[in-house]
Amino acid sequence: MTSSTLAPRPGTTPRATKRRVKTPRPTTQRPSARTGSRRLRAVLAPTLAVVVILVGWELAVRVFHVEAWMLPGPIAIAREWVAESAGLWDDVVATTSLTLLGFAAGSLLGLAIAGVLHHVEPLKAALYPLLIISQNVPSIALAPLLVIWFGFGLTPKLVVIILVTFFPVAVAAMDGLRGADPMMRDYLRMSGATRSQIFWKLEVPWSLPSVFSGLKIAATYAVMGAVIGEWVGSDKGIGHYMLLQKSAFRADRVFVSICIIVVLSLTLFAVIALIERRVTRWRIRDR
Repeated sequence: MTSSTLAPRPGTTPRATKRRVKTPRPTTQRPSARTGSRRLRAVLAPTLAVVVILVGWELAVRVFHVEAWMLPGPIAIAREWVAESAGLWDDVVATTSLTLLGFAAGSLLGLAIAGVLHHVEPLKAALYPLLIISQNVPSIALAPLLVIWFGFGLTPKLVVIILVTFFPVAVAAMDGLRGADPMMRDYLRMSGATRSQIFWKLEVPWSLPSVFSGLKIAATYAVMGAVIGEWVGSDKGIGHYMLLQKSAFRADRVFVSICIIVVLSLTLFAVIALIERRVTRWRIRDR
């Protein structure tokens, strides 16, 4: 082949070479399927980790012949849980009721504090440091004082739960209210919206994801606060049951108490997460 055959003829323009463009094939996997597989992986990984830990724990107890009163194995704990389940029902109900009541009161107090401090900046500057200082005092140290002040009734236990739950809700709500889109806020102001309208139409919906984050944190704290309150002064509840079994050197039953506390915390956390998905669907769709 000569060079003349490669050159274009006079008076003509070279033809553009045609290239085949490969169009990307659409993925056959639907978004719902991808979401389902992602959720499955999120559940499967921690489940496998827990199984590995429990198997290693059981093997260590059996291989090293650890005494049951010191460290029982998971199988022994499960057997004791089944054996004690009927007698523990009243204690579980008492702790659950106390947790829900204190969690509701603490969350409402946290939301109220966030709303007031968000609107009154001088008050926020004065009280916000005090709120932080209040969380540096361990609740277990305040519980005996609360018993002295309020007696052995329901009040001191509720106060303990409120003290440990209001703070994460208040901080999360204040951050959410302050983080509303400033351009949208300015637009509403130019449109003649009042301060109340901006608060309810823009800032409150914008703060919901942050508020639910604070509620999920407070939910785990609420169960802890209920158990601490029952430690100090109560004749029923999981905390009271745990103290009795500790005095009897029944480590297996103490572990049963711990497992029940974990289940209560995870259940309350999951319920709030489910409500969050229902309430903030618009946020999930935007993602």
